[in-house]
Amino acid sequence: MSNSKAFRSLPTQFLQQQNNSVTRYLTKKVNILNIDIDNLLKTEVLEKLQSGVVFTPNVDHLMKLQNDPEFLQAYTSADYKLCDSQILIYASKFLGNPIKEKISGSDFFPAFYNFHKKNKNIKIFLLGAAKGVAAKAQQRINSQVGRNVIVGSYSPSFGFEKNEQECRDIVDLINKSGATVLAVGLGAPKQEKWIYKYKNELPNIKIFLAIGATLDFEAGNISRAPKLMSEMGLEWLYRMTTEPKRLWKRYLIEDLPFFWLILRQKLNLYSMRTSENQSGE
Repeated sequence: MSNSKAFRSLPTQFLQQQNNSVTRYLTKKVNILNIDIDNLLKTEVLEKLQSGVVFTPNVDHLMKLQNDPEFLQAYTSADYKLCDSQILIYASKFLGNPIKEKISGSDFFPAFYNFHKKNKNIKIFLLGAAKGVAAKAQQRINSQVGRNVIVGSYSPSFGFEKNEQECRDIVDLINKSGATVLAVGLGAPKQEKWIYKYKNELPNIKIFLAIGATLDFEAGNISRAPKLMSEMGLEWLYRMTTEPKRLWKRYLIEDLPFFWLILRQKLNLYSMRTSENQSGE
């Protein structure tokens, strides 16, 4: 009788093992070109994120990381690396370890401040974009949320990252604002490098978000790609048509070798050239 019960329980045990296996498979990090991307849903990140540095890798980031040790150093220090590219989703499936969801900075940031609209401990400072854009984004977001969730903003001068005095002034401005979250929209790799360099001088900031062009979207200066194009992995094409002089070289020349590198990774022939420079860290 006991043997019969044990036999009948085998299907249940097998299904439980399979479910556990799938859960482990879906929640682990996904390695693409030596960068470990967190395999999380947006809802999971919103519930889990209490502190840390959040970067959102896309194809352009991964290509820049191949030849920029300083950028790689900043990137490997991030606590969260969230997939910001449908093309990376396709690549992860090709590599046999699919990423759950695309979480772009421009999707995550509004989800973040709406998630915390009643959380008075979340006070955000906006850093980035052209003159007046961050302030406009601040006004629009606060109006939408119904409270001053954005407590300060600053749009730095061109090339400010090379001006130590301006950077020091920005650090002071952020520290005096009472902010607990810093959202930096300077574009890669500038925003990631700036966060890495100055985060230890910002003791009140619990969460650092690198959000790219999000401030322009929030201010209403630039329109997002149509949802269908984004879901198909064609957001790059939309952005290139809206800013061809700035973006054509990035998408048509600099990022094109990505597909060759993914094939090399699939064949176990890939290695990052800058990885040896970081091995001692």
